[in-house]
Amino acid sequence: MKKRDILFFSAAFVLALLFGCGNGSSQHSFALGDSTFMLDNKPYQIISGEIHYPRVPREAWRARMKMAKAMGLNTIGTYVFWNLHEPEKGKFDFSGNNDIAAFVKIAKEEGLWVILRPSPYVCAEWEFGGYPYWLQNEKGLEVRSREEKYLSEYKKYINEVGKQLAPLQVNHGGNIIMVQVENEYGSYGADKVYLEMNRKMFVDAGFDGLLYTCDPEKDIVKGHLAGLMPAINGQDNPAKVKQAVRNLNEGKGPFFIAEWYPAWFDWWGTPHHKVPASQYTGKLDTVLQAGISINMYMFHGGSTRGFMNGANFRDTIPFEPQISSYDYDAPLDEAGNATDKFMKFRAVIARHLPKGEKLPDVPAAKPSMALNAITFDKEIGIFDYVGPGKVNENPLTFEDMNQAYGYMIYQTKVTGGAKTELKINGLRDYGIVFIDGVRKGILDRRLGQESMMLKVPAGTHSLEIFVENMGRINFGPNLLKNKKGIVGEVTFGGKVLKSWTMFSLPFDKVETSKIKETKSAKQTPVLKLASFEVAKPLDTYLDFRKWGKGVVWVNGHNLGKYWSIGPQQTVYLPAEWLKKGKNEIVILELNKPEINQLSSLEQPILDQMSDNK
Repeated sequence: MKKRDILFFSAAFVLALLFGCGNGSSQHSFALGDSTFMLDNKPYQIISGEIHYPRVPREAWRARMKMAKAMGLNTIGTYVFWNLHEPEKGKFDFSGNNDIAAFVKIAKEEGLWVILRPSPYVCAEWEFGGYPYWLQNEKGLEVRSREEKYLSEYKKYINEVGKQLAPLQVNHGGNIIMVQVENEYGSYGADKVYLEMNRKMFVDAGFDGLLYTCDPEKDIVKGHLAGLMPAINGQDNPAKVKQAVRNLNEGKGPFFIAEWYPAWFDWWGTPHHKVPASQYTGKLDTVLQAGISINMYMFHGGSTRGFMNGANFRDTIPFEPQISSYDYDAPLDEAGNATDKFMKFRAVIARHLPKGEKLPDVPAAKPSMALNAITFDKEIGIFDYVGPGKVNENPLTFEDMNQAYGYMIYQTKVTGGAKTELKINGLRDYGIVFIDGVRKGILDRRLGQESMMLKVPAGTHSLEIFVENMGRINFGPNLLKNKKGIVGEVTFGGKVLKSWTMFSLPFDKVETSKIKETKSAKQTPVLKLASFEVAKPLDTYLDFRKWGKGVVWVNGHNLGKYWSIGPQQTVYLPAEWLKKGKNEIVILELNKPEINQLSSLEQPILDQMSDNK
């Protein structure tokens, strides 16, 4: 072989390694047929499941995708989360667990196509529906509208997303087959000019492949933009799916259920949602038999860690913050193990495989363990932990303080001498009231509580209100009413209180060097610190049934919140975030500072309600 030929062969081989993995050759086409999708000019039925990259440790992405293949999925869907990628204005982050491009590439290596949903509004039971908190500091900005400031920030964001992901579209040699424009917009508005602006921004950002919209059946006309493929959410009657799509698409398909719900999510203080697989297997079989493509929401939920849970708002119930577990009663449980629903869905999908295809074996369940009980030997009261405050005549919101998430302490002076009503006009969302550092009671937005009677001795005293942001609303018309903290006036005996000091507790990280005391006698929220040994890292579930309310970190990872009211009683600790040998755990406990020992279990408890607060 001549030297020139050898060089040519070597270069071709390297290119084949780089681009020929996963789905085979990089040269693929994906298009719309009259009734089906067309992959490489052949009819193709999408069988997809939703997985959100930030809800799964990066170290476990590949394992979850292997489970998707084992159930029979050929595609995965994911949102892209603006508030993760631009947590502060102009500061973008696509590293670590935010590396969405790596997530897509791993899917390709595992033989999976990807449906991308970078809206930028996602809903998803996610904080502020995916919007970054700082948008509320842009005066006059109005999300999901033609307002100029919103469009300007949106454009900057989608351009950054395009840099990461546009090269990974199928028409550029990647595995992203479709990109969703906006997200259930018909449930919010009906401005077709705004939708066209969305489409153009996507194209300008490099998303020049197949674009589509998705909406529930009742809103699909309002949310669809002519020229884009319409998809339907929540409907699984084949005749109704086809009719709704044909009405918008010149009597043609293809037909895609963009969100098919095998169960539902949970929020604090209500029973766990769990639906038997038998209620869905027949529907799945019917949909696949009809040649309709599908995306299960969720195939695997995972966990909403950090302070990223959202909340719902209804007229009858003012506030419904979601729990940290996003188990969703999905086919793949929170830890990534196959459930009964997984196995039954797998059996249905197997009946619809192309001739000669066979599903891979189901990977074994991950082993789990119960740790030895952890005793906390260091702690600090939260009033001793905070740094300097900021003084202002009126209470400042989290946004005023440029604080995204977490907690804040509001302090001022009151004059006592009689039993008097304390009233907070706009508590967002959970407040613990103290007089001179002594706990007096709790106010809970979920329950419509904004006032309490206080018996304060004569003279001047310190009033402290510890406020928790429990997650911004992620759906509906109240997206623009999402500031946190104390958002209005506070009165005491009808008199407006002035001269406030605000102390920020964002807890983007915990200063463990401050946690030194062996025991705090105060009944304030408290930070507790301990270390524990692990011989072999395995999954475990921290058991908070004896605790009150708070958040937990292990080895610097914020695992999410717990609250004894349920239904979630355990917090999932993945093996990937444990170390052989010494590990560090920190807990912020709001209501039961006297509790000092933490147990764990081999299995989660996600369905236990309690009056214990």
